[in-house]
Amino acid sequence: QVYQGMDIGTAKIRPREMYASNGEFVPHHLLSILTPDQRFSVADFKGRVEKLIPEIAARGKIPMLVGGSGLYIEAVIDPYRFTPLKVDEELRQRLRQEAAEKGTLHLHEKLSQVDPVSANKIHPNDLKRVIRALEVYYQTGVPISAAGQRAPGREQSKYRLCYLGLEAERDYLYDRINQRVDQMIAEGLIEETKALLAQGYHPDMPAMNSLGYRHMINYLQGVWSLAEAVELLKRDTRRFAKRQLTWFKRDQRIKWYNVQEFPDKKRLASEFASIISRSI
Repeated sequence: QVYQGMDIGTAKIRPREMYASNGEFVPHHLLSILTPDQRFSVADFKGRVEKLIPEIAARGKIPMLVGGSGLYIEAVIDPYRFTPLKVDEELRQRLRQEAAEKGTLHLHEKLSQVDPVSANKIHPNDLKRVIRALEVYYQTGVPISAAGQRAPGREQSKYRLCYLGLEAERDYLYDRINQRVDQMIAEGLIEETKALLAQGYHPDMPAMNSLGYRHMINYLQGVWSLAEAVELLKRDTRRFAKRQLTWFKRDQRIKWYNVQEFPDKKRLASEFASIISRSI
């Protein structure tokens, strides 16, 4: 959602949706602030958010960190660094291809630019470790040489937190995901992807490899039929949702709410407001 022109595929909030039920405008931050060819790491996110939080609080408002990117949320609220839990096979394959075309020394030189400490420890011919070190940096913005530097525990968070989570039964959730994909196609995800490609954004760019866009690119390039692209997007989104839940369920600070128990979303919002007021 930080990228301009990537609205439908990210379900970016629309301007008309940025108003409370009483008509008050609610500012939303970090939307459409970059072009898709710019990298945006968890370190970049952390830096920007840590500047925004005191600014929002100074206006007498409560900052709300909203979304499903657990790595990014934890980078802000917890005082430690950590390496990604998941292997990015697509990124690894691109780096292997780059090494095949330009040589292993080329990748080692790239590592030297972003993580000289690791580059000094890893032999240029040790392609596996060079790729792993680059993978960690590209995913987190934190060099693998610094990734083990953790504070002792989460209780040291400098923020007073009210951590709320939304969940639903799996069948309900998966049905909603399938409906959302169909809605994105109807709203113009294919046309949005075409427009990005026409502007010169290469399919190999990290932003263009995200959920939805890489599927439409494969359709537009004739790799998949539209039916195949849509079905694979639904499948991959369901898998992503499952990984999200696994990530967040390990955090005991989160108070969970089943959205199926709140058909009236205003009642759910009131419940959230109540617990936030009691907590912080």
